Amino acid sequence: MPRRREFLTACVALALAVSGFPARADEFAEGAQRFIESLADRTIAALTVPDLPRPRRVARFRALFNDHFAVQAIAQWVLGRYWRQATAAERTEFLALFEDLLVATYVDRFARYAGMRLSVTRTVTKGTGDVIVSSQIIGRDGETPLPVDWRVRVDWRARTGAGQYKITDVMVKGVSISQTQRSEFASVIRENGGKVEGLLAELRKRVKKVRRHA
Repeated sequence: MPRRREFLTACVALALAVSGFPARADEFAEGAQRFIESLADRTIAALTVPDLPRPRRVARFRALFNDHFAVQAIAQWVLGRYWRQATAAERTEFLALFEDLLVATYVDRFARYAGMRLSVTRTVTKGTGDVIVSSQIIGRDGETPLPVDWRVRVDWRARTGAGQYKITDVMVKGVSISQTQRSEFASVIRENGGKVEGLLAELRKRVKKVRRHA
C-alpha cells in the first residue's frame, strides 16, 4: 500500500509539472500574487491613458476581463440553481448581459485609478485549491488605502492545454462582489415568479442605462 501511495503521488506531481501547474502550494500562491500584480499594472496602464476615447477603454477592458476572469464560471455561480432551470437561449443571453453590465460598470472605476498603485499584503492558499491574494489600492498621501482581495484559481480549460490563472471573485472591504450579485439576482428572480426571464429583463434595463450615461 505505501508503494502504491508513493506511485500515485509521483504521478500527480508529474501531471502537474507537465500541465504547467505549480506542484507546491507556495509556488501556486507566489504565481497567483505575480498574476494579480501584473494584471493590475497592465489594467491601470491600459485604461488611464490621457484622452483615451471611452469606446477604446471599453474594448481594452473587455479584452482584459475575458482573458483574466473566469467569466462563465462566475456567471454560472452567480445565477446559482437557476442556471439549471434556464433554457439554452436564456443562458446565452444572461452571459452576454452579465459581461456587458460588468464591463460598462467597472471600466470607469478603473480609469479613476490613475496615479494609484496596488500593493499585495499577503496570499493565503485555500483548501478548495484557490488562493486569496489580499491587496491594498494606494492612492494619494492622506487617503485611506482601499482593501481588495482577489480569489484566484487555475482554469484547466485554457486553449493552450496548460492551466492559466483566473480570477473568480473580487472582495472589496471584505464584501464579495459575486456573493452580492448572487443574492441580488436570486431576489429579482423570486420577485418575478421564479422566472429567469424576469432577471434578463432587469439586466437589459441596467445595461441600457449604463450605456446611455456613458
